[in-house]
Amino acid sequence: MDALLRSERNFLWRPLNLTSRLLLVAAAAAIIASFFFPLWRMHLFAPQYEEGLSLYIYSHKIQGGGIDGADLNEINTLNHYIGMKPLRQADFFEMQWMPFVFGLIILLLLRAAVFGQMANVVDVFTLFSYFGVFSIGAFYYRLYIYGHQLDPEAPMKIKPFTPLLIGTKQIANFTEHSYPQFAAYLLIAAVSLVFLAGWFSRNETV
Repeated sequence: MDALLRSERNFLWRPLNLTSRLLLVAAAAAIIASFFFPLWRMHLFAPQYEEGLSLYIYSHKIQGGGIDGADLNEINTLNHYIGMKPLRQADFFEMQWMPFVFGLIILLLLRAAVFGQMANVVDVFTLFSYFGVFSIGAFYYRLYIYGHQLDPEAPMKIKPFTPLLIGTKQIANFTEHSYPQFAAYLLIAAVSLVFLAGWFSRNETV
């Protein structure tokens, strides 16, 4: 046991080389860039909407496609007929704290790049991974709530459903497409860069 603890301590105290530090800075830059692009896109096709209706989800806002985001109003009108709550940014409280969590992770990445110790990389990788899994779970739960808490007095009755997280699905006469967008890939790249930062310094000596 003593040998194991000593090995663990030696690993966490390993210094980071220049490559690892630059990878951490690149990861922070990728997270910053993700603010400017959508994380997710949901697109609805139906015969009466030849160009479809789009909904873009950012880390800090919801935005409809079309001119001046008109698709969001149209989607909410359609949701009204099946008894689904309107999509309002104020109801997505996750979008209020997500930017602060991203800011915290960016600060921890820069701190790890400056102090240059393996323990810092392990900390930020663990936090980043946990946050990613939690966010996807929260997103799915939000979709479930919207699709299952339908107003029983709605003009049109449909069976409760969960809007698709990834893939294509038929809902009444609409075909839904839901896929991650550029910001999601930037975040995947960022967590991969953090992992590589630890990998490239795994053989450094104290």
